Amino acid sequence: MVPSGPNAASSTEPTDRSQRFLVDAMFGTLVTYLRMCGYDTVYGPDIGVGADDRLRQIAKWTDRTLLTRDRELAERTDGSIFVASTALDEQLRSIAAAGVDLTLPAEPQYCGRCNGHVTRFCGDSVPEYAPEDRRLWACESCGQLFWKGSHWADVRDRLQAIRKK
Repeated sequence: MVPSGPNAASSTEPTDRSQRFLVDAMFGTLVTYLRMCGYDTVYGPDIGVGADDRLRQIAKWTDRTLLTRDRELAERTDGSIFVASTALDEQLRSIAAAGVDLTLPAEPQYCGRCNGHVTRFCGDSVPEYAPEDRRLWACESCGQLFWKGSHWADVRDRLQAIRKK
């Protein structure tokens, strides 16, 4: 389980993003939010894994916290987080209640599409679909470009509302 209580990081301290997640097939949208929050997050279907025993093995071998809606799987997996809801806001609340810091970092860290590392874009020319007037980041694995646009602001606002409730 994720640390919470008096020893958990406060909002004024640097946030520890070293926790890594393995997310089962029931949380596609949640995966993107965790990656946007700066967490290394592997999605079971992306690696072709859905079987409970295999998810448990991978979580253990790679030192990842398993997120699942399967109560029995969560009970059999040390350190897992059971999330009952199918609604994204409730999923986010459950994870926050488990001690996971759901704030956006100053700069993107992981690709929302593939979980690759994201670095500052230093290309010679900006593709037509990307705004030229914004700072850009690129995924080292798939090449996807990112910028802080309306989606970034929408996610930030949603996460702030989750933390207030």
